[in-house]
Amino acid sequence: MKFSVSMCVYGGDNAEHFCTAVDSILNQTAPPDEVVLVVDGPVPDELDAVIAGYEAMPLFRVIRFPENRGHGEARRAGLAACQNDLVAIMDADDISTPDRFARQVAVMEADPGLAIVGGNITEFVGEPENVVGRREVPPTDSEIKEYLKRRCPFNQMTVMFRKTMYEKAGGYIDWYCDEDYYLWLRMLQNGAVFANTGTVLVNVRVGADMYRRRGGWRYFKSERALQKYMRKNHIIGYGTYLMNVTKRFIVQVLLPNRLRGWVFKKFARKSVA
Repeated sequence: MKFSVSMCVYGGDNAEHFCTAVDSILNQTAPPDEVVLVVDGPVPDELDAVIAGYEAMPLFRVIRFPENRGHGEARRAGLAACQNDLVAIMDADDISTPDRFARQVAVMEADPGLAIVGGNITEFVGEPENVVGRREVPPTDSEIKEYLKRRCPFNQMTVMFRKTMYEKAGGYIDWYCDEDYYLWLRMLQNGAVFANTGTVLVNVRVGADMYRRRGGWRYFKSERALQKYMRKNHIIGYGTYLMNVTKRFIVQVLLPNRLRGWVFKKFARKSVA
């Protein structure tokens, strides 16, 4: 099956990290048929030189925004430009495993009715070998749809989906820090069938304080509004809504940053020791 990779890059991205990310999708056991890269506004000369090198390759289609429009608009533009129905998301500073796409395409080929296939991630600080966390998500459609009632069931940077199903649900719509979760919910409402591979597909670059920053009033209000959406659309009942909002309020608002980081690593990630 032919497939595209959609990527976005902006001026704040590191040129070396971007190179590593792109190389990880070019050196696959099943390489993509095209890479659509959206350059979201002006970028430094070093990063622009790297982009220009890839732009000269027939595999790449580069879309340049004259000004920064934000990640949401850049992602939407990239996906709209993809010529294949099967599209994989890739972030500009993560590292895909060499067999990522082969695994995903095999799952898609085995089930023509499948809308999305994602996978697990590891998270690292500094060097790729310095893994500090692992996020595992359930593999089967029924498990994913049950998990979705409590937490986001996909690691967005790992997903491959059918563009027709993505468009049927309305595509990415801005929702602070939760535009991916909101998309999966709308795809669920349209009868989408989900899967995760059960294997690590991407090694994700994170900051040392990433876990501690998963909080604040704006973050909580966004998550609470999404829970209200789920309740209004009968995805969850009042009891689940109350439990979800209460947990989020405690972790995202009441806990100090340092303690939030410990809770996040303890309960939202697998040990890598």
